[in-house]
Amino acid sequence: VPNADDLALIRRIEESDIPHWFPADRMPEGDESRRNDDIGMTHIHHFYTRRNLWVLSALWQRIYLASVVVRNLLGFCFTANLRSVTRLASIAFSYYFHGGGGPINAGTKGTLYVSSIIPEVQVVRAFRGRANRLVKLFRRPISQSLIAASTAVASQSSTSLSGVIDGVVDYIFVDPPFGGNLMYSELSFYWESWLCFFANSKSEAVINKAQRKALPEYQHLMERCFREFYRVLKPGRWMTVEFHNSQNRVWNAIQEALQRAGFVVADVRTLDKKQGSFKQYTSTAAVKQDLIISAYKPRTSFERRFQAQAGTPDGAWDFVRQHLAQLPVVVHSPSPAGGGEAGGEGGALEVVAERQPYLLFDRMVAFHIQRGAGVPLSAAGFYAGLRERFVERDGMYFLPDQAPEYDRARLQAAEVAQLTLFVSDEKSAIQWLRQQLDPRTGGRPQTYQDIQPQFLRQLHQARHEALPELGEMLEQNFLQDETGRWYVPDPSKAGDLEQLRRRTLLREFAGYVEGQGRLRQFRTEAVRAGFADGWRRRDYATIIKVAGRLPERVLQEDPDLLMYYDNASLRVGA
Repeated sequence: VPNADDLALIRRIEESDIPHWFPADRMPEGDESRRNDDIGMTHIHHFYTRRNLWVLSALWQRIYLASVVVRNLLGFCFTANLRSVTRLASIAFSYYFHGGGGPINAGTKGTLYVSSIIPEVQVVRAFRGRANRLVKLFRRPISQSLIAASTAVASQSSTSLSGVIDGVVDYIFVDPPFGGNLMYSELSFYWESWLCFFANSKSEAVINKAQRKALPEYQHLMERCFREFYRVLKPGRWMTVEFHNSQNRVWNAIQEALQRAGFVVADVRTLDKKQGSFKQYTSTAAVKQDLIISAYKPRTSFERRFQAQAGTPDGAWDFVRQHLAQLPVVVHSPSPAGGGEAGGEGGALEVVAERQPYLLFDRMVAFHIQRGAGVPLSAAGFYAGLRERFVERDGMYFLPDQAPEYDRARLQAAEVAQLTLFVSDEKSAIQWLRQQLDPRTGGRPQTYQDIQPQFLRQLHQARHEALPELGEMLEQNFLQDETGRWYVPDPSKAGDLEQLRRRTLLREFAGYVEGQGRLRQFRTEAVRAGFADGWRRRDYATIIKVAGRLPERVLQEDPDLLMYYDNASLRVGA
């Protein structure tokens, strides 16, 4: 219990002027940086108790007057502790249960939230602890070798890597901002105010109302960054992108930016980082795993060949060959215990989604459109060509020299774990039906009566989707035998079915072209077919017109529609 002397000391500290410099900047505009205005924390110095601010300012002055080497090392310890000695610190015994921290932590990550009970962390003790850990780190042999290594650290915008020449980087790992998940420049303000060095938020790739940045601005800035990464990366080399967001439209914006920059996406996996954030533990809507995107820059020799063959079947098949060469051949399902991969005999193999025909077709189409070339093959022609040119295993396609490796792994595996497909629109419905009816993917010919109950269990129809009846989709995409069972048609007959279906879809699309106002419900496959036809005929204005009638959310969340619309907009604008 504080006595009279303690209270007098506290009062004297509160009433005295601090004789050293400290930052007193107004918090910048923003939902996060201005969230504490209503409790009187409007300026950066309000985030500290009076005596902590006093000690920090005195310590910072002594560090500033030291030699450059000492200033840099002690400045690192100073800034590393800045958040933990603010009013953002909180009492968090629950951290013991999640593998880190202690009874006091630096507060809720990713926010400037101030809790109802604020512990005051002693500045000198925290600084001394950080400095001692730094000394121990530098004494380790591995640290000495890393310090001696050729390492460069730069602080600049990724939209302009002016100090790096073309094609010299072997590998890129990037963990970019995820839309509006974190407001980095707002959250970094209390570091920057002490350093008197403020980030230029104009090129900050975030979705932020205060900065007047929505999804299109975010995608544009991410594309500029990816273009720079593409420029400095060596041909044939890889980039890994870590992604974490619960919104489909942000996920599509990242993929579209990657493709427009020139990269080809080869694989997408989940990464479980085991220890989650406070939000991930407490919110049912929070995403608990990150996605890892593996993308590559095509080799220069291939790009030259493609430029000579663009818009021809030879160019399309050349793309498929080089793409299959980049994809993983064998992927083992993680073990039930979650401790790595099964890998051994009796485990399950995963289906590599990128090797399935519909995704190979999508990648081929996207590669052509992003480079302004016409798409030379229809879906039916493409699928027939796959069977003629490549080796098929379990619904996936391989180069001839890759198939033996998969066959060896297949002999040791107990099963091939199929991808789970939920039916939300016509495209996913056709993919699901193909999976159910094709023996190569573990399916079998079935009657309507067999299919219909299974179909309804998987149906999660999007609100805007004018989904045809199951019978109509079967008639337009599959054939029926003499016993009434539906089956996947032979490629030689699939072309006729596709032409019939395409004419039906384009008739429906023509109605969307003629109409006015926002479309409430529509057949997305008809819009995709119309956009593809418009691209083939270079009728970019029609693509843009119909896109203007679609709900903004639908356009942003459908990667195919967004790809056609963005590229058509570039050409009309030009």
